[in-house]
Amino acid sequence: MLSFNINNDRVKELRELAQATARKHQAVLSIDREELDYIQKNVQISAIGASTRIENAVLTDAEVDWLDTTLAQDARTTAYPDRREFIQDKLSRDKERSIDEVAGCRAMLHRIATQAGDFFPLSETILRALHNELLQYYASSSHYRGRYKTVPNSVIRRNNATGEEISVLETSPPGSITESGMRDLIVWYNETLPSHPWTIAAATEFVFRFLAMHPFQDGNGRLGRGLFCLSLFQSPDESLRVMTPYLPIDRHIEKQREDYYITLRRCSGGKFNPDPAAYEYDHFLGFMLKTIFRSLDDFEFYRERYRALQELPPTAAVVLDCFKERPEIRLQRRIIIEDTALPRTTVTDALRILKERGFIQRLGRGAGIRYQLIF
Repeated sequence: MLSFNINNDRVKELRELAQATARKHQAVLSIDREELDYIQKNVQISAIGASTRIENAVLTDAEVDWLDTTLAQDARTTAYPDRREFIQDKLSRDKERSIDEVAGCRAMLHRIATQAGDFFPLSETILRALHNELLQYYASSSHYRGRYKTVPNSVIRRNNATGEEISVLETSPPGSITESGMRDLIVWYNETLPSHPWTIAAATEFVFRFLAMHPFQDGNGRLGRGLFCLSLFQSPDESLRVMTPYLPIDRHIEKQREDYYITLRRCSGGKFNPDPAAYEYDHFLGFMLKTIFRSLDDFEFYRERYRALQELPPTAAVVLDCFKERPEIRLQRRIIIEDTALPRTTVTDALRILKERGFIQRLGRGAGIRYQLIF
């Protein structure tokens, strides 16, 4: 059972969302695999980029896409360690920590997406393994990854522009309170998720209680958002399970980052409480319902983008590939001409087409004009 009552307005929203999800599910059944793979990859890139940027990483989606494409060429588990130097040289060594975090988040989310069925019933061993996967490439985490925290931590909102840090939630103390709380939470999850009629409500409580404890020393935000998706993948609702790979949930959390932190504080009053029923989950449930509705709407956005990509003239596709190979910089037309060996007029026309169809943006004026990939 949930630790809170769902009011009538929320039940209405949950029903509307279930109906919208079922309609999208029916649409998916008539779409060819190549298009679905394109949508799924875009959602995956968006999730990796957004979830890490919420925690102050700096890679753009275009850079994440390039990294993902580079690693996908080699399916070995050592793909990232083997290519780490090359990737850091390409994307700039001052982004080293962000690159490591993106690679780890990519691995964790891939594991969740491909093995969700094997991860039920959930266990502390599975949670620890996912945390270890998340932080596996961040060398400084070697002494605490996969282990519950040993020193206090909190949910902190950091202003990147000013460097100011504001405490959002004082989490559970390390030791027995966190350890027993996690045991209780996992038992509750395994009993509640399969039997409750509203998976999203159960997922909301599960993830909020996880975040309120912040059981690991670092990486709780990224893991918590991953666990929300895991809950949807494990839902008894087939339509929700099918649609989960096509929902860019983290993208919309990132867009509403300030509201996300405000909501966490409103639910908790800013402090951990050992009594699960003490939290006001309705705030978080409302936030996540809006987020998932927006994510469903994005399905058509990705479909339109796929069609626009298929309709690109061959020369525009060549120029687009030039951008994808250089996601870390804004390109001048001169560089594109040199890289593609295409005539100036052809490149100019291709840039116009790519800009009109939303694949690139133009920045600056005159001799200072640069073009940048839009993911």
